[in-house]
Amino acid sequence: MNTTRSHPVSAHAEASKLTKYIRVRSQPGARFVEFDFAIGDPGLFVELVLPRESFEAFCNTNQVVAMTQEQTEAVDAEIDKWRYGEETLMGRNHDHSQQ
Repeated sequence: MNTTRSHPVSAHAEASKLTKYIRVRSQPGARFVEFDFAIGDPGLFVELVLPRESFEAFCNTNQVVAMTQEQTEAVDAEIDKWRYGEETLMGRNHDHSQQ
C-alpha cells in the first residue's frame, strides 16, 4: 500500500513567487513614506504609511520593485474611471486630456 501524500503548496510559498510592487506617493525626504503595495497585480493595492526606516526594511523583506510608468498610468486611469465614471455627467466634465 502506497501511503505517499501530496503536500499542498502553502499560500505563503505561492505568494513569495509573485512580484511585489510599490509606488511611493509621499514627497522625498518626508518623515513618513506613503505608498501603494501590491502583490502580483499592480492594480490591486493597499495604501500604507510607514516611518522611513520601517519602509526600507519592508521593501528589503518583501523584495519589492517599483511600478513602471506604464503601470502607474494604468492604475491612475482605472482610479479615474471609478471616481468619475465614463458615461456620467462627472465623467464628461472631467478633463481626460491632462492624463
